[in-house]
Amino acid sequence: MSTETAEVKKPSEALLSKRRKKLITDPLVDDNPITIQVLGICSALAVTTQMQPTMVMALSVIFVMVMANLTISLMRNTIPSRVRIIVQLAIVASLVTLVNEVLKAFAFDMYKELSVFIGLIITNCIVMGRLEAYALGNKPYDSILDGFGSALGYSWIILAVAFFRELWGSGSVFGYPVFDNVSALFGDDFSLATNGLMVSPVGAFIILGLIIWVQRTKTGYVEH
Repeated sequence: MSTETAEVKKPSEALLSKRRKKLITDPLVDDNPITIQVLGICSALAVTTQMQPTMVMALSVIFVMVMANLTISLMRNTIPSRVRIIVQLAIVASLVTLVNEVLKAFAFDMYKELSVFIGLIITNCIVMGRLEAYALGNKPYDSILDGFGSALGYSWIILAVAFFRELWGSGSVFGYPVFDNVSALFGDDFSLATNGLMVSPVGAFIILGLIIWVQRTKTGYVEH
């Protein structure tokens, strides 16, 4: 009598399993690309004087990172190791060019303000680092989550810096005159003053330093 061994099929991993959730949540605080890995500092200082351009920059990085991670992951078994960096740069450059042309066509003023910094996404260490460290060795869906998580971690930091710089430096948020409206509530003799230091790179350094201090105090992270 022949016996057949039933093959037990391993259950597939949930779309948002604990491991996959960590791909998104870890870069937000515990492994943040700016405050922990100290990457992408230049754009955090350069584009964060106003909320609107910072939001556009954040969305651009999210799009480029997710699509680049997906593309590299799909091609990971066909890319020769010796030319992988060139391939990665070519894909990222193509995506950045697409973002640049969309801005040029539909938001020309924003294009003029951000075109130089959008172009620098090509050499952003966060983007290239995730392609090299994760997308080249993992499946597409996980690579999408990894890119999205890292981009979100980058985005919330630059948006937080931009919020305080615009509020304290210009007295507004997304162009809305917060200080003027608050001052109007207390009469003509009351006025909230802005701080010109906040619109300079020094202001960005101060706010970013405070965010890093608060974050590392909360998490207990120590640089080794």
